[in-house]
Amino acid sequence: MNEYNAIIAKGTISIKDLEGYKLIGKGADGSVFQLTSERCIKIFEKVQTKALELKALQVGQSSPVIPRLYEDGTNYIIMEYVKGLSLPQYLKKEKQLPEPIVEKILAMLDELKKVGFERCDTEVRHILFNEDMEIRVIDLKRAFGSVRSNPTKFLEGIEKKGYLEEFMLHVKNRSPTLYTEWKNIID
Repeated sequence: MNEYNAIIAKGTISIKDLEGYKLIGKGADGSVFQLTSERCIKIFEKVQTKALELKALQVGQSSPVIPRLYEDGTNYIIMEYVKGLSLPQYLKKEKQLPEPIVEKILAMLDELKKVGFERCDTEVRHILFNEDMEIRVIDLKRAFGSVRSNPTKFLEGIEKKGYLEEFMLHVKNRSPTLYTEWKNIID
């Protein structure tokens, strides 16, 4: 099962080609399968979407919050498999959003700006914590093409999860300027 080279040698891969591999995510843009303990493959429905995500991964390779990119083909990308929890899973398990986690989220949002993404925002469900509680951001297709310097989607998502007040309290303690800026977004 760990020998996927014969599959990717075809260039274009279908979901059927990955029978026997663990499906770890499925969305409107494609499906993600775990290939090894360190790698996963995302099969895209549209080649244009694959190109957008590939560009973001390539630009972000210097960043610790972007998954490592290994290779790509016509309709797929092989990247780092992040073993751990999504932010919603973490919140469900821990029932709190402590300041150290908020610090990591703020650092991640800062990092998206540093690498040059036009959209410095992400959905709550696209924030993953690996086994060392380091953040990785997935599903980066909108990193370019939609300009957003404030984390509107993130704030909406954290509010839906019931943690906006706790998040904003930590933001206020860490950065009153950001707090004021973001408070205007959510009011």
